[in-house]
Amino acid sequence: MAETVWINRNELSDYLINEDSLPPLGEGEARLRVESFSVTANNVTYAVTGDAFKYWDFFPAQEGYGIVPMWGHAVVEESRHPEIEVGERVYGYLPMGVRFDVLPDKISEGGFIDAAAHRQPMSPIYNQYSRLAADPEHDPVKENERMLFGPLFKTGFLIADFFRREGWFGADTLVMTSASSKTSMGLASCAKHMSPRVQRIGLTSPANVSFTENTGLYDLVLSYDQLDELPERSTVSVDFAGNADLLKTVHARLGEKLKYSCLVGATHVDGRGGGLDSLTGPQPILFFAPDHAVAALKEMGPKAFGEAVARQWKLFLDSAADALTIETREGIKSAADAYVSILKNEADPSVGIIVHP
Repeated sequence: MAETVWINRNELSDYLINEDSLPPLGEGEARLRVESFSVTANNVTYAVTGDAFKYWDFFPAQEGYGIVPMWGHAVVEESRHPEIEVGERVYGYLPMGVRFDVLPDKISEGGFIDAAAHRQPMSPIYNQYSRLAADPEHDPVKENERMLFGPLFKTGFLIADFFRREGWFGADTLVMTSASSKTSMGLASCAKHMSPRVQRIGLTSPANVSFTENTGLYDLVLSYDQLDELPERSTVSVDFAGNADLLKTVHARLGEKLKYSCLVGATHVDGRGGGLDSLTGPQPILFFAPDHAVAALKEMGPKAFGEAVARQWKLFLDSAADALTIETREGIKSAADAYVSILKNEADPSVGIIVHP
């Protein structure tokens, strides 16, 4: 049996646990049993933007429902591909479920892609699976940290690299909303080490100020009710919150001193919406990490890109990973409940959730 969490696409806090039998494996396919994955605000973003960016299409469900993708580890349970062995472990994009099938292609010592037809229209970044036995990023002691921070950290790295290549658009200050989020922390760390001259300001809810300050990644942390204290300096902003009213306030406060406004993710689900055409200052521009990753890989080459990410990843782990308490939960229902708590903004940002479904 394959248990999978199905999310109501019209009411994202509603879900059901579907139990179904997987069909016999086809020639060249492999069946993966999910071992573990993290549940973060990133997964909420996948749900919120699931239609716009086709996140629902990776692991199809019954009409009206969707399966939220997760990042984690799986083991090959059955294989009809001569190069994929039963028992080997992989890291990559998984469903919020227990089992799923892949069609391995472009197989190398380090990994393979899922060549299933329904996944090909989406970004190739999400179709890659790393074979842990030959994965340079794999550290058995840091598997939880990789699941919690890895994909989000890479998004932060790509944003910092983008700003650095653009000379920070002439700004000397970086303002980040949802500063307690893992992606914002990743960006703050990369900016700190890649562009130390740029001041890093984190904006967060009053309840998360202490946690955000204790990460040591920000020069200044302000709560959302302290925006009148936001320094009026030449600034670039990165909005992880998806809260239109908050973004309007930031734009109004900074005015012409805001040189670039970047949109990433949507952690504040209730505040998402339109109305951004009348903003003061520059029009916000969406940052889609997979496109930037593909561009960076072409520009730098896989080896140099991997080494650059690895350097920043180590610095991040050395300085910030201890800010989180890792909590392990068992069973697929615990994954669904964790997702709902993050969706409703009820989760503790200082707790990183790992699920063994």
